[in-house]
Amino acid sequence: MSFVTRRALSTLIPPKVASPNAVAGAREAVRLKRVINFYEKIPRGPAPEIKPTGFLGKYQAKHFGKNPSAKPIIHAIVLLLVIGYPMNYYFHLRHHKNNAH
Repeated sequence: MSFVTRRALSTLIPPKVASPNAVAGAREAVRLKRVINFYEKIPRGPAPEIKPTGFLGKYQAKHFGKNPSAKPIIHAIVLLLVIGYPMNYYFHLRHHKNNAH
């Protein structure tokens, strides 16, 4: 049997790594068994979807989640207008209410 044929056949046969006794002695086998038990208990599959709570969480899920939209930009503009004009009036425009500059 040629080297190439032996090499091709050896890649088809997996090494005996699955059994803890094949890897090392008894002490190492116990440690490996604990690691295997740990990984067997880990849940498989996708993580469950977390439901948003609170105003910001629901807002983020609605506008930035699966179907993102441009509404947050419009909301930011409206917020700036709603907050900005009263501030401008209070700090500047109310002094010009009865008389001009």
